[in-house]
Parts: sequence; structure tokens; C-alpha cells
Amino acid sequence: MNHRVGSIFFGVVIGLAIAVLAYQWVTDPDKRVKHDEQDRVVELSREILKHTLEIHDLQLVDPLAPQRKVGKVYIYPLENGWEISGYYRRDDDDRWHPYLLGLSVELSLRSLKVGDADSGLAQIAAMNPLVEVLR
Repeated sequence: MNHRVGSIFFGVVIGLAIAVLAYQWVTDPDKRVKHDEQDRVVELSREILKHTLEIHDLQLVDPLAPQRKVGKVYIYPLENGWEISGYYRRDDDDRWHPYLLGLSVELSLRSLKVGDADSGLAQIAAMNPLVEVLR
């Protein structure tokens, strides 16, 4: 009998502990602040990408709009800024082109690498040392 009461008591205590920890994890305000900052950085990276590539009507796959069929994307905080990866295309007939965008702490463009050698981006890369077109 004592064994059965002890098992029930142990189960209830463990269940409550897990519930409290899960609640704290879900409602952690630091996570919300971090997530909001990441959203802001990705939205800014979209504008930087469009402006730098001089293509204003891009279809994007990025951390705010992931699509597993196209590929994995990420946003990664660095000591000296951010890195955001994704894919873009000009229209439905274009293939998806990968990019890796680096931002400084001040959220200005530090580097942009694009896998889009078939387009006229070589001219942009020649004029902008922050842009690299990969073949």
C-alpha cells in the first residue's frame, strides 16, 4: 500500500514539475525579444538583398518564409553581426538561387554571396566589393 501511494505521489510531483518548467519555457520573455529581433533582421535583409541585386520583384525563401522543397535556410547571430541564408528567384520560370547575406552589428551589408552566375550580376559584383557571384 505504501509503495502504491509513493508511486502516485512521485508521479504527481514529477508531472507538476514538468508542467511548471514547460510553462516557464513557453512564456519566457527573452525568447520573444530574441525572436522579434530575428524577424526584424530578416525583414531588413530582404530589403538589402532587393536593393543590392537591383531586382525589386523577388520571390524569396528565407527564415521568415521557409520552404523545405527549396532548401534549408537559417539566421545565425555572430559576434560581429548576423548571417542569413536563403534562396531567391525572379519569377516562376527562374530556378532558385542560393544566397548568404552577412550583416554587421549596425545591420549594414557586410557581404553577399549569390549563386546566380547566369544573370547580369557580375556587373554589380564588379562595382560592389561586398557582392560575390558564385559559379
